[in-house]
Amino acid sequence: MAKYYDVHPDNPQPRTIGQIADSIRADALVAYPTDSCYALGCRLGSRDGIDRIRAIRKLDDRHHFTLVCQDFAQLGQFVRVDKDVFRAIKASTPGSYTFILPATKEVPRMLQHPKKKTVGVRIPDHVVTQALLAELGEPLLSSTLLLPGEEEPMTQGWEIKDELDHVLDGVVDSGDCGTEPTTVIDFSGGEAEIVRHGAGDTSRFE
Repeated sequence: MAKYYDVHPDNPQPRTIGQIADSIRADALVAYPTDSCYALGCRLGSRDGIDRIRAIRKLDDRHHFTLVCQDFAQLGQFVRVDKDVFRAIKASTPGSYTFILPATKEVPRMLQHPKKKTVGVRIPDHVVTQALLAELGEPLLSSTLLLPGEEEPMTQGWEIKDELDHVLDGVVDSGDCGTEPTTVIDFSGGEAEIVRHGAGDTSRFE
């Protein structure tokens, strides 16, 4: 049964954020809000979390998981970014973008694309998510909370708890959340390739 965390959208309660972070460190799988839409998140090295996300979303092993990072310093530990790509990403973050880049050795092999050795990364523009990342001190392993057969993610914490109470350990609710996933840009080949049009403006990458 999922624990329900009611978090203030502008001034997240430190005690509650600490409880959520502690649960994630203990291998919990949580649904949490972002600047685009709700996502599923777990500890970076959690094999159980990965398997549960794949089961909930019915994903295959070619699916790119995302490392949700607090800032550029953290992002740079997990992906290789050359100078030109750095400028393009810097101009778009924090924001509703996921960037696919070559993974460093800090990224567990089970999270990398099996052939390309890449991983998705993003820096969200969301007060609650940023508070949680600061408390954790490491990225969240994440995937959009989009259920099989659905066209849009759920937007309400209570709705997610009702639907997924039996498969989640926690639901973070800070009010209404969007329905549009991030825009996904693949920079692994050096040039910007738009993989998915989403909440982030793509004009600068076209």
